[in-house]
Amino acid sequence: MTSSYLPEAATPADEPAIESLLDLTFGLSRRTKTSYRLREGNTAIDGLSMVVRDPDLGVVGTISYWPLRIGEAGTEALLLGPIAIHPDRQNQGIGLSLMRTTLAKAAAQGHALVILVGDAPYYARVGFMKVPDGQLILPGPVDPRRFLFLELRAGALSAAHGLVYPANRFARTRMAEAD
Repeated sequence: MTSSYLPEAATPADEPAIESLLDLTFGLSRRTKTSYRLREGNTAIDGLSMVVRDPDLGVVGTISYWPLRIGEAGTEALLLGPIAIHPDRQNQGIGLSLMRTTLAKAAAQGHALVILVGDAPYYARVGFMKVPDGQLILPGPVDPRRFLFLELRAGALSAAHGLVYPANRFARTRMAEAD
């Protein structure tokens, strides 16, 4: 990986390039996946949306994290994704660099647990493991072999049980209860 492939903060001006990269990488059907339900109406975590730029192709890598809650206790977690690398720049370490950089930032921000739906062998390279069967429930179908977690703080998964939902749903529920 060359020094020109260093992760940097994504900006609002990057949004069209990021969406184009996601469409190129995953296709238009990406929006029908269960993990997208957790992003709808949700806002990515400040400081954890990053891109990698290439002088010839522009944005060639992107990653974001989204705030989640789990179960009745509202245990906090992050959803990693999407992460996408331009097909012409894959297998150059860009994805691993994006993950290592952002996971370190997430830990420094005090986040304890990250979940995702993805290729287990790929994500295992940064420590992700399969979620134990039945412990967490996503709001739609998912291959349980692809439902993964990473503890940024030891023991964080043990506090998480039940339905996974966007953090903004939790905030609205709590605000309604306070009225």
